[in-house]
Amino acid sequence: MKILVTGGAGFIGSHTVVELVQQGFEPVILDNFSNSEPSVLNGIEAILGRSVRFYIGDCRDGLLLEQIFRNEQIQGVIHFAASKAVEESVREPLSYYENNVGSTISVLKTMQTCEVKNLVFSSSCTVYGEPEHLPVTEQTPCKPATSPYGNTKQIGERIIRDTVSAGKGLNAVLLRYFNPIGAHPSAGIGELPRGIPSNLIPFITQTCAGVRPCLEVYGNNYDTPDGSCIRDFIHVVDLAKAHVAALRLLFKQPTGNEFCDVFNIGTGQGHSVLETISLFKKISGQSVNYQICERRAGDIVAIYADVTKSNSDLKWKAQKTLADALTDAWRWQKTLAAPDELSKFKD
Repeated sequence: MKILVTGGAGFIGSHTVVELVQQGFEPVILDNFSNSEPSVLNGIEAILGRSVRFYIGDCRDGLLLEQIFRNEQIQGVIHFAASKAVEESVREPLSYYENNVGSTISVLKTMQTCEVKNLVFSSSCTVYGEPEHLPVTEQTPCKPATSPYGNTKQIGERIIRDTVSAGKGLNAVLLRYFNPIGAHPSAGIGELPRGIPSNLIPFITQTCAGVRPCLEVYGNNYDTPDGSCIRDFIHVVDLAKAHVAALRLLFKQPTGNEFCDVFNIGTGQGHSVLETISLFKKISGQSVNYQICERRAGDIVAIYADVTKSNSDLKWKAQKTLADALTDAWRWQKTLAAPDELSKFKD
């Protein structure tokens, strides 16, 4: 069964491609390398011991999309392709709306043209905005997003729901995931941020590897136990498995059924930035040089998931701990620490 994975060379996409193959699916990657590296394909091949079908291109190219759908006889789509940095979206909102919303519309139009009905959408806990109560459930009201990135995910979800409701033959699962971290345990693939990382864990590992002089912690005066932001960090391999579980749920739907549901994908536990730094130091044996900086635009104070619904209805549960994820992230970083590799991560 062939599954188109848009953004399949990215951090989450590449791990999902591995899980798809290992669970009997045949992924086809579409990526334009705006947020990823071609070397990721080599890592996927090394893990699987085989190559994966791949196309270079942009999801907004409808002609290319239709060609892929028809040539490959695509039966389902996992749509990752999107710009994803909260702070950057605050600086460049038009770029984010054009890319994230435009690519989703293009994918939906092509699915309709080619009569492909099953879609897993990469959403985000940012759709909840700043929640009043924790943990957040799927019924937690979605407040106005604190960033254009979060708003593009809210808009994407709305577009998909409206398309399902319009009777266009679409079934969809919307996965609102929390903070993906870690790397494949083989260290064959992992997170490859360009320039200064916008996510905490690669910033920590790059600092310890000597790529960055100092880790920047954005604020220590939030209303949290230690003053730093709290997040639900989920291992990327667990997250990848959730996408496969979502596909299986879609393919179980009766013929003629129009189905759309949403699931939180997290661990159900919150950890602060400073707590996570402390745990990394313990696990790695490394000192972490960090400084407290100004708060970052668009950041939510604290958020973590209620995962009751995904555990029961999606038949999925996170298996790996924060310690597991930090261990795998550090192992991955050490494979990148050769002098000729460091230049890829500097500005």
